[in-house]
Amino acid sequence: MAFIHRSYMNEHKDGSIGHNERLEFLGDAVLELVVTEYLYIHYPDHDEGEMTNWRSALVKGNNLANVALELDLGKYLSLSKGEEKSGGREKPYILANTVEALIGAIYLDQGYEKVHGFIHQFITRELESIIKEGLHIDAKSLFQEISQERLSTTPIYKVLEESGPDHEKHFLMGAYLSEELIGEGEGTSKQKAEEEAAKDALKNKNWKK
Repeated sequence: MAFIHRSYMNEHKDGSIGHNERLEFLGDAVLELVVTEYLYIHYPDHDEGEMTNWRSALVKGNNLANVALELDLGKYLSLSKGEEKSGGREKPYILANTVEALIGAIYLDQGYEKVHGFIHQFITRELESIIKEGLHIDAKSLFQEISQERLSTTPIYKVLEESGPDHEKHFLMGAYLSEELIGEGEGTSKQKAEEEAAKDALKNKNWKK
């Protein structure tokens, strides 16, 4: 079930197993708990604000999509013909959701200890590089701060593309300074896509604090 995308069920309505969204819902909560516990135990001298940023970076879509690529999870997905043609097996948000569904499935099938080990093996191990590369920093706030300091202007964000049904929207957002497109980002919400667009903009401008 962890690998059955909702789109597949639209073409196979007699399927008795169901799609992976409920497992994804469960896996998201399990992932947050395991990561939170890890940070609480291993970083006793850091406050909740800093740990919240680290947790967000660990559980965000891009990081989970990279885990899916490492494990080659895309090849196991059951997709509709349309989703298959549009490259669904490589779409970051579908891959990220699949990782969450897999975590939910491992938890139900093997229990907390096993899913704890899986998350540490493939997800929390990335924390050191996330901190080193500053991936836990709120990119939108940083982009706005530097833009105002250096150019006396505030970034704006526009929808470049919107796709998917209501229950699974996908957005491509653009980050602009005046009328110039500086960066682009994708996500399952406008907020997530704006954050990715801000990161892309910071990278393209080579702006760092």
